[in-house]
Amino acid sequence: MKRDFSRELSPEVRERMKKNLVYVGIFSVIMLFAGFTSAYYVSMGDSFWLKYPLPSAFWVSTGVIVASSIFLELAIRAAKKDELAKLKLFIALTFLSGLAFIYFQFRGYGQLIDFGAYAANNHIVVTDGKYGDYYEIKMNGKFIEVNGNDYLLEGKKLSDGQMKELQNFTAQFLKLERNKSYQVATYGSKFILYHESQPLGLINGKLTKPDGKELQYVDLMRLRDLSVNIRDGRGDFFVKGELGKDFNIYFKGKELTYKNRELHYNGQKLSRYLQIKAMETADTATSYLYIITFLHLLHIIVTMIYMSKMTIASFSGRFNSSENLSLRLGAIFWHFLGLLWLYLLLFLLFIH
Repeated sequence: MKRDFSRELSPEVRERMKKNLVYVGIFSVIMLFAGFTSAYYVSMGDSFWLKYPLPSAFWVSTGVIVASSIFLELAIRAAKKDELAKLKLFIALTFLSGLAFIYFQFRGYGQLIDFGAYAANNHIVVTDGKYGDYYEIKMNGKFIEVNGNDYLLEGKKLSDGQMKELQNFTAQFLKLERNKSYQVATYGSKFILYHESQPLGLINGKLTKPDGKELQYVDLMRLRDLSVNIRDGRGDFFVKGELGKDFNIYFKGKELTYKNRELHYNGQKLSRYLQIKAMETADTATSYLYIITFLHLLHIIVTMIYMSKMTIASFSGRFNSSENLSLRLGAIFWHFLGLLWLYLLLFLLFIH
């Protein structure tokens, strides 16, 4: 029969051993996030870098996780005083606060997606389907223009109604696919497409060039990409809003300006090489934002499993003034995750 040496140790020694295990886990998590935040900072280097305000839901989740730590401390105090009713109340509030934190984190991700900031496969500057590269559109006999993410008619931004009409017109091109027939239902009465400065006609439901030839597959795919951008309200930039107001683009740590649909650095238009580099640069900043915050969220979710056990134990009467070590150990890691989130928030606030 094997002897359980842990039972032979004094309570103080067992508590110290268990706390040390928690501290080792905390140290491992610190090293993990130190690596990612350092990589974030180094990656900025001489790359093009996108910065924008953090989602409002992240700030709400911050308040929630601070409140949860307060509730947990009150629960521990109640346990030490054998105030079991208060213990149950505050441990329940802690658990509910943890669930609320998870909820608002996902709300934050939803706000990022609505803003056009995706976790992967996106760029800073629009490349595929950029308006004006291959296609332009006449609306009521006048060319639509693009400035940043705004679609203009006679120098004025399209009204919501006009933008909706444009989106409805281009929606019919969203389903274009290779080797599949298509039919254009609405064309000519209000909108006319121009391909490489030539107006397109419509013969038997097919878009045709002035010489009567149908558009090639690659041209149709470019039209589909343009339609996706119009659907999403995207002009020259992948994220929504106005450059300099809703988001900023940096190069070598300096903010870029935007004029005549081109980026400028130190008052000078970027060279052709850098213009191309800007178009090819992925939005690494947003990818890091998702990775860093989601890794933290995963630690919260895993810890919530432990917290659920602590909640059940509290309602079962297992914690009191003489038996509360598990509760205190869980609190150490929970408080750490709260402080870690505050650090990440400040890091992203001042760096991102």
